Amino acid sequence: MSPIIRTQGLTKTFGSNGVAVHALRGIDLTVERGEFVALIGPSGSGKSTLMAILGCLDKPTTGMYALDGERVEGLSGRELAQIRNDKIGFVFQQYNLLPKASVVRNVELPMLYAGVGRKERRARALEMLEKVGIPEKAKVLPAALSGGQRQRVAIARSLANRPALLLADEPTGALDQKTGHEVLELFADLHRQGNTIIIVTHDLSIAAMAQRQVEIMDGLIRVEEAA
Repeated sequence: MSPIIRTQGLTKTFGSNGVAVHALRGIDLTVERGEFVALIGPSGSGKSTLMAILGCLDKPTTGMYALDGERVEGLSGRELAQIRNDKIGFVFQQYNLLPKASVVRNVELPMLYAGVGRKERRARALEMLEKVGIPEKAKVLPAALSGGQRQRVAIARSLANRPALLLADEPTGALDQKTGHEVLELFADLHRQGNTIIIVTHDLSIAAMAQRQVEIMDGLIRVEEAA
């Protein structure tokens, strides 16, 4: 079976006023199915740029990217949007929940875009809320939840379309230490259930919970090591 992620010679160059900024300078990365990987590195290292490309939110300047066995680096914006909805679940630092929609409706949203029928949407959303440990919050609005509970809703939403890959960008950055640890334990549980997870973090204690750490520095992979 092919890896979930495979990149070769991935580069990303930004330019303005005739000045080129080489954010990525040749990334070769393979992530196997079921792995839990932490991308680490200081601000400006290129890790957020790489995450955007892996999540099909941006395209590389040059190089090859295969996601779930399919070459995606040359796809159109519309095709990339379809890939994102079908194969990738996103968890962000600030949750990005719809404030006027109930918790269960927030979880249903990706399935609505995917054309899943109403009955199945509701059943699957409740199943995901059960998985993240807050089924009793289905009918409340996000404002009634704690930060940790909101992040659990965001994780449930990211799992709704049963994605091949879960991408988390500093998912505990807005949480206190205790709540952040609980959310990280949830990621560990999801990994044990077979989910493929990539987490971007600058916190080495968070990275230590991953199966493998990939350090990026100046747009290049400097170190790869098992946690």
